Amino acid sequence: MSDWIDVCATDDIEEEDVIRFDHGARSFAIYHSPKGEFFATDGLCTHEQVHLADGLVMDHTIECPKHNGQFNYTTGKATRLPACDHLGIYPVRVVDGQVQIQLSE
Repeated sequence: MSDWIDVCATDDIEEEDVIRFDHGARSFAIYHSPKGEFFATDGLCTHEQVHLADGLVMDHTIECPKHNGQFNYTTGKATRLPACDHLGIYPVRVVDGQVQIQLSE
């Protein structure tokens, strides 16, 4: 079973930016791309569990604020060391101006 969870209003994230979203014991990073699309990944860097929402977004890349590892936030793929393991990605939709992510149980 999977549920759509309200994250924030579309206006809460500027283009080429990221916000942190915590749900239960999990943390997510929600991105607003330069083309106006929204994406969601795991919120913690796979290298040392640092919150990615504190990092730098450039195009479709998030850079971890601690050791500068990078990920493509559209695919979750680790693209620069020291990050080696990929991020989980989650379906995103916009309904009535609200960004929602889909979580599976």
